[in-house]
This record gives sequence, structure tokens and C-alpha cells, in this order.
Amino acid sequence: MTTTLSAPAELPVARPPARRRGTAIALIAASVPMFMATLDNLVMTTALPVLRTELSATLEQLQWMVNAYTLSFATLMIAAATLGDRWGRRRVFVAGIVVFALASIASALATSAELLIAARAVQGAGAAAIMPLSLTLLAGAVPAARRAMAIGIWGGVSGLGVALGPVIGGAVVGGISWEAIFWINVPVAVVAIPLVLWALPESHGRRQPLDLAGLALAGAGILALVWAIIRGNDDGWGSFTVVGGMLLGALLLGAFLVREAHTDHPLIPLRMFRVRSFAVANASALLFSFGVFGLVFLLAQYLQIGMGYTPLEAGVRTLPWTAAPMIFAPIAGMLAPRIGVRPLLAAGLALQAAGLAWQGLVVSTDGLAYADLVPGLALAGIGMGLTFAPSATAVLFDMAPDDHGTASSVNSTIREIGGALGVAALVAVFTASDGTLTPDGYVAGLQPAALVAAAVTALGALMVLLWMPRSTGRATA
Repeated sequence: MTTTLSAPAELPVARPPARRRGTAIALIAASVPMFMATLDNLVMTTALPVLRTELSATLEQLQWMVNAYTLSFATLMIAAATLGDRWGRRRVFVAGIVVFALASIASALATSAELLIAARAVQGAGAAAIMPLSLTLLAGAVPAARRAMAIGIWGGVSGLGVALGPVIGGAVVGGISWEAIFWINVPVAVVAIPLVLWALPESHGRRQPLDLAGLALAGAGILALVWAIIRGNDDGWGSFTVVGGMLLGALLLGAFLVREAHTDHPLIPLRMFRVRSFAVANASALLFSFGVFGLVFLLAQYLQIGMGYTPLEAGVRTLPWTAAPMIFAPIAGMLAPRIGVRPLLAAGLALQAAGLAWQGLVVSTDGLAYADLVPGLALAGIGMGLTFAPSATAVLFDMAPDDHGTASSVNSTIREIGGALGVAALVAVFTASDGTLTPDGYVAGLQPAALVAAAVTALGALMVLLWMPRSTGRATA
């Protein structure tokens, strides 16, 4: 009798006996570098005022210190997964950790805004090799019976890394210096590399030539699209640069799809999107990232500007939201084989939408106390925990092992784009609703932004209910 838990579970990967080091060690080896990479998405946000003074940076340079990492990260993930399939996933994973650590050193030693921006772009390239391959290597390293639980914990760690970025950044900047934000990555990498080599077995995917033309089209298209989204608030959504950037991105991505449909060695096999669970999981991930990470950006600022907390105090008060995935993601991973992905993912997105709506409605009242936010934060946290693991399972479900790296990288890229779009769009809603970065002016823009985030996330829940196959992720005899 064969038991199906998820895509990784039903498609076992052969491993030498000497590499069977245990689920816990494999989980640590795959998750620690991934946590380091996701943490650096937002770790700089609380350090920007200090950097503006010490490096004499302009406002635009401060934006690019954050955006250079995000754009490099999103653009190069698919290419890194393809190289991992061809050259060895563990080899490319370790190379990504090395690049990330060296770029962190360069960031810490930067003496000008331009040097820091360049180092951050290289750091994002290293993260692009870490993020998609960590899940693929984990899926091949743990026993089939424990794979769903391991993916659940991995999902919780991934979300926690993004959410805790501003908290850890604020604590480190306040207690040490802005350079220490980057120096802390170095000992983590030194410990992680030998652990990865010991605990995670090498694996390969499709051994095919790298589609350089497809890579150029996809990379340039994503770069143009995300750049236009980020510039939308500054230049205006109807401006020539923003509209032109979006049109250019759409044309390049359209050309990429045409290229992939006709080449013998596609960067992204379009047949993947004929798998309904993969297509729905990625669409819902885009909407999830739009709502969640867009509102996290605004709420973190509200706790500081509107309620007067320090960055560290604000981070601690988001724990009902940010820490919940560590509890509920493993539970969702264990429940998925019994009840399937669809009810868990739909419930998670619905709870997330309810939590976002609660926060938007509560902040519109006078005399807000932190306790008034807690129910909404808790609902959002539980929803996030129920979303991460089922989404990761659905992405890899019915995918051959050769496609795991590519499938994971596509999903990670889509989530990064969704987050960038969410931040840009929700800040635009905030501004259009007369919201201002002052204690008295924040509520006016935060309420409509939160309700838009809730509506977009609820749309993701509806999409999962209507189109996600019932059998996705469910154990079958």
C-alpha cells in the first residue's frame, strides 16, 4: 500500500544511507540559511534614519538600499533554481550562502550609499540561490512520513524571518550599530555551510542547457515590473515612467512566455501551470503576499508613529501575529495529509482577511489601546500559520522531483512580486485617503488600506475554495 502525503512524500528521492542524519538536523540545515535570507528583506527598515545621517544618503538612495535587495532576490531566483538542477542543488545552495556572507561583509564595510546599494544587490543574488533550493533540499532529505510536518515548520520559519526583520534590525541598531545588522550574518553562514554539507544530500534536476534568452527576458521583465510598482508612489501611477515600466515589463514577460513555449529547454516549463494545484497555489500566494506584507509595512509604522512605541517595542507587540506561524504551521503540515490542502489554505486566508479587517476597523476608533489590536493580530497570525505549509505542499504536489527547484523558485518569485505590489499599492491607498506620517494623520489612511488588504486576501480564499482540487495534499491508499 502506498501513502501519499504531498508531492515530496509521494515522489521519494534516493539518498545514500550515510546521509540519513535525521529530520531535525536536516530541518535546521535547510531553515537557518533561509531564515537569514528572508530576515534581510526588511532588516534595514529601522536603520534607514541612521544611514541617512552617517552615509549622507538621499531619500532615493535610502529606497534603493532596500529595493536593490528585493529586486535582485526576485529576479534571480528562477535562474538559481535552474542552475541548481543542472550543477547540483546543494552546491548552488552553498554558493548562495557564501555570496550572501561576502556581500554582508561588503555591506558592513560600505563607506558610501552607492557602495551599500551595490553590496545589497549582490546580497540579494545570494539570497536568490538560498530561498528556492532550501525547500527542495529539505523535501529530499527527510523521510516521507515526516515531510509534511517538516514543510510546515519550514513555512513558519520563512514567515517569521520576514516578520522579525524590522524587530531584529531595530534591536541591533539601537544596541550596537547599523553595521552589526550585516556582521551577524557572517557567523551564521560559517556554521550553516558545514551543517548543510553534512545533513543535506546532493540532488539534481533536469540536466539541460540554461535558457539564456529566456533568463534575460524574464529577469528584465520582472525587474521592469517591480521597479515600476516601487516607483508608483513617487512618480505617480499615471506617469510616463511608471506606465512605461509596466508596459515594458508586460511586453518582456509576454515575449518570455512565447520563448518558453517554443524552446526545447525552457527556463520554466509552461506545462507546470496546467497542474491546477500549482496554478491556484501561486495565484493565492500572490494575493496573500499583497495583503499581508503590504499591511505589515504600514502597521509597524503605526505602532511607532501613531502609538509612540520604539521599533523594538513595536516588534514585540506584533508577536501575536508574527509568532503564531511557528505554532500553527507545523499543525497545518500534520493535518494536510488527513484533510487535504484546500480547507486549510482557504481557512488560513479567510482568517488572515478577518484579522486584517479587524485591524483596519479598530484603528478608526478614538483612544485605541494595544489590547484592542490583539484579536486581529491573533486571527492574522493563525491564518498565516495555516497558509504557509499548505501553500508549499500545493506548489510541489504532482510535480516530478526534477521540477521541484523550478516550482519552488517560481512560487518564491511570485510572493516577492506580490509583497512589492502590496506595499506600493497599499501605501498609495494610504496617501490617497489623506493619511500622513504623523500621530494625528495615520488613522485616516490606515483604515482603508487595511480593508483593501483584507479584500484582496479574501479573494485568495475564494479562489482556493472554487478551484483547488480536493485531493491536493491528502493521503491516499
